[in-house]
Amino acid sequence: MDRATAIFVDGLGSAAATSGVVNQLQGRIFALLYLQPQPMALDDIASELGQSKSNISVNVRGLIDWHLVRLVRVGGSRRDHYEAATDFWRVFLEILERRYRFNVRQVLLAADEGARALPDADPERAELIKARLDALTAFFSLLEAGIAAFTRGEPLAADALKVRTS
Repeated sequence: MDRATAIFVDGLGSAAATSGVVNQLQGRIFALLYLQPQPMALDDIASELGQSKSNISVNVRGLIDWHLVRLVRVGGSRRDHYEAATDFWRVFLEILERRYRFNVRQVLLAADEGARALPDADPERAELIKARLDALTAFFSLLEAGIAAFTRGEPLAADALKVRTS
């Protein structure tokens, strides 16, 4: 592997390790494939990254699930080959939708369930709890609206910026 590729592979691996989406090795695999002119076989990926073929195989499947890598057939070869995605808009939308929007919805659901349980709360704390849940709901509702608009390729509507409380 040339120096420029090695630097990029290691850098993307480090970035991936803190992404919460893919792990360090998956980041390194993606980076390696991204800089290749042709799809690569598992054996070749494993050799370049100094990993076992089975470890590469498991991690490639995770990258396929995130639409970061795809399986391609290469004429004259019976081996599976892989290439990196280059449509970052599609990749980013997938990550937003599957990872972050899901988490935002979980927070909103937890806040809603907490608000419904307010009648059971200690009356001295109920006002504080309601105010905090309302503030959290307003913020995460705006975040949800922003993600939804972004994934549709639309601007965030001005009315979505109004504070929402339940």
